[in-house]
Amino acid sequence: MSTKESERISSAQQTLDILHEISQLLNTRLDKETLATCVGMIESGVNPEALAAVIQELWRENALLTSVPR
Repeated sequence: MSTKESERISSAQQTLDILHEISQLLNTRLDKETLATCVGMIESGVNPEALAAVIQELWRENALLTSVPR
């Protein structure tokens, strides 16, 4: 791996670490892996507001499913 590639990976990791800290402060409940997936999707052109709406809906559905007695 070249020095430039290593620096690029290190920079990306630092950026993800900072985004995760911000995410924790905002109580988004996203782990680093999920956050990295979201960032990748946004970088690929997914609308951030639509992605946020989907995540919120998934949290709501999960809350409904886990609150139903079985």
